[in-house]
Amino acid sequence: MNRRNFLTAAAVAAATIPAASSAAGTLPIRKAVLESMLPKNMPMVDRFQLARDVGFAAMECHTEEDPKRAEEIKAAADKVGLKIHSVMNSAHWKYPLSSSDPQVVATSMKGMETSLHNAKLWGADTVLLVPAVVNPETSYKDAWTRSQQQIRKLIPLAQELKVVIAIEEVWNKFLLSPLEFARYVDEFKSPWVRAYFDVGNVVFYGYPQDWIHTLGNRIIKLHIKDFRFKNRMTEFVALREGDIDWKAIHQALGEIGYNGTATVELPNGDKAYLQEVSKRFDAILSGA
Repeated sequence: MNRRNFLTAAAVAAATIPAASSAAGTLPIRKAVLESMLPKNMPMVDRFQLARDVGFAAMECHTEEDPKRAEEIKAAADKVGLKIHSVMNSAHWKYPLSSSDPQVVATSMKGMETSLHNAKLWGADTVLLVPAVVNPETSYKDAWTRSQQQIRKLIPLAQELKVVIAIEEVWNKFLLSPLEFARYVDEFKSPWVRAYFDVGNVVFYGYPQDWIHTLGNRIIKLHIKDFRFKNRMTEFVALREGDIDWKAIHQALGEIGYNGTATVELPNGDKAYLQEVSKRFDAILSGA
């Protein structure tokens, strides 16, 4: 199941959340926004400027296959002074590395190579990768071995470009516990493969604070979103409106000493919406 299809269920409530204080409890984490959250009917440079104006210090962009558009994205980021910190690989769901079809795998590998080169061009230090998808055609064991085999082929390029391959768990019926996630990453024995931990993705079958403690310094990047169970249904909701224990998250991140970047991942919206998201993000980082 591709949980990105569920993000349209999220919306920012009208209630006002107080701005975060500069108290000692505020986590030293850089706030980032996913590029697709910004209004789509604006010039690229204006979208970057809006992200900065509402309080974000960095951005995560999707894979861009068009070299001309990739250069436009770089120019916009440079002009505004907003860092692109990560690339969200775009080929891993439709073309998983765990497929038994060599053509599917080849397409997936090409997508990752493009993403890694995007990251180098944009000055990003990570590429997010969903490593495998378990389905009726692909067993859990095959997903594990096939995906690791392909990722190992990508490590030399990642090392050459100085870009980390950041593994994410994302409702792909794979890496369903923090112990498995940690073991999967450790088996590469490479500093160029680490964990991209999404706080909201694991609430369905675990506790994010537990995963944070277990993954520890394997975590290179974070995704931030909220999640709620209601009447046996599940949905992504506005930050601080769901079932996540944000105080426990705050404590866990402090205890492992995480001081990297966290990207909020929600539906797109206008300036007022983004300002509210940014304010709620501040409250989470402050431990409010």
